[in-house]
Amino acid sequence: MELHDVEELMDLLHACRGARDTPGRCGGRVDLHDHALQTAALLRRSRPADKELQVAGLVHALGQLLRPADTTGHTDLAADLVRPLLGERVSRLVRHHSGGDAHDAETDDVLSLRHAHEAGRVVGIDAGVLEDWRTVLELVAAQHSRLGAVD
Repeated sequence: MELHDVEELMDLLHACRGARDTPGRCGGRVDLHDHALQTAALLRRSRPADKELQVAGLVHALGQLLRPADTTGHTDLAADLVRPLLGERVSRLVRHHSGGDAHDAETDDVLSLRHAHEAGRVVGIDAGVLEDWRTVLELVAAQHSRLGAVD
């Protein structure tokens, strides 16, 4: 599967609603949609200028949606899926958020994503709506597109 535009990515993110529950920190279960929104919102609060990091938090769980039975390869799947649209840095952050070695320059970013990933599992927390992230996704996709054209 390859993402061609932000609209396709938004459709996938919407499909996370009700998909494969993630264990909640407070006893319940948080679906992938709420988990993605909570993770991205936590990163927006802690690192407001780093849009790529926030987007990585939003898309990091897409592999679980596409391969729910795959407990080890879903991060690689998500990373490969978003790379053409959102760029190498977002892809690397997604790939390394659950473990593995990150580039030295991104270690703090990966740790921030890991912490938000763990904290973003609270049942009943309102982290906004997915549509609020469309502009940020478009910004990151456009930035990656411009960088790709320069290379």
